[in-house]
Order: sequence, then C-alpha cells, then structure tokens
Amino acid sequence: MRQIRMFQHVTADGFFARPDGSLDWVVHDEEIAHQSVVKMPEADTVLFGRTTYEMFASVWPAMREGVPGPHGAPSPTLLAMATFLNDATKLVFSRTLKQAAWRGTRIVRELDPRELAAMKQGPGKDMLLFGSGSVASQLVQHGLVDGFELVVTPILLGRGRPILDGVTRSTELALVGSQAFASGKVMLRYARAE
Repeated sequence: MRQIRMFQHVTADGFFARPDGSLDWVVHDEEIAHQSVVKMPEADTVLFGRTTYEMFASVWPAMREGVPGPHGAPSPTLLAMATFLNDATKLVFSRTLKQAAWRGTRIVRELDPRELAAMKQGPGKDMLLFGSGSVASQLVQHGLVDGFELVVTPILLGRGRPILDGVTRSTELALVGSQAFASGKVMLRYARAE
C-alpha cells in the first residue's frame, strides 16, 4: 500500500512559518538534503497546497538545468532533488490556481479524503507532502498521513503558523528514527501507530 509521508521544517516552538508565511528562518542544510534524497526513490508523487506549490515551481524546474536558486548554485544533492521533483507527479490542492505550467502537475479543486484513500490503495509509490499547512491539517484530520519527518530548527519564533491547525483528531505516533546534525537541527521520523 502507498503511504503519505509529510516532510516539514518546524521551529523548536512548533511553527512552520512566520505569521506572514515567511520561511526566512529555514536555512539550507546539505546534510538534511542528502537524507531526503536518499529516501526519494520510495516516492513518485508530491502533494502541495497552492502557496508551497508556487514557491517550489518558481525554483525547482530551473534548478534542474543548473540555474542557481535561493541557496546559490545547486549542489549534486540539490540537482538530484530537482530531478525527482521535476519528474514526480504533482497534485496541487487549490480553489484559486488558474493554471499550472510545471510539467506533471494536476490541479485538484477540493481535497476529497475518499479519493486520496483510494489512491493509497492503488498502484504507485509513496506520496510526499512538503509544507502546505492547510493540506497537512486536512490530511491528518482524516487519518491519511502515515509518516511524519520533522526537521526541528533551533529557533523560537514566539508566534507563527502552527504545523497543524484545527485538527481535532488524536493520533498516536511511534518514533522510528532520529538524527542530530552539525547545524543543531534534529530530524525526527515518526510513523502513525497502528
């Protein structure tokens, strides 16, 4: 069965963005990027909300061609990530996005939990969710996220957008791995407890 895995940078006080949506506190970490690239062959689909999709679409197609991105010239790790993201099927959940020029993208107007549950039962590899707080919250509310990869950054924002908002469902998680990095960041990997 396919799984949905959520990858999220979070602050030590549990936010994924500043109140205005800014991610200026997220600093590229080559060690963490390498860990992500190692696991990417397990997936073939990426799920996005509109804002995260637009951020990714503005960077990753050009980076595949070696164009510098927000982190400068792409390293071999970032080039591998760009190849994966450009080749993957991309579902963007948005009521307002008019068109999607990034190859392999399908706009989905409404998040239908039954449709995603059916996709999980169908053929293919895992699905990854990057950022996209409102989509993440809906997926967790419906019990559709199987794995959580959280990169905790040693910063306290004081206020911001919580990683999950409006979720009333309680979900027990099992720690399946953790790793500290030289940058002071820690990656925590959880699976939904059965």
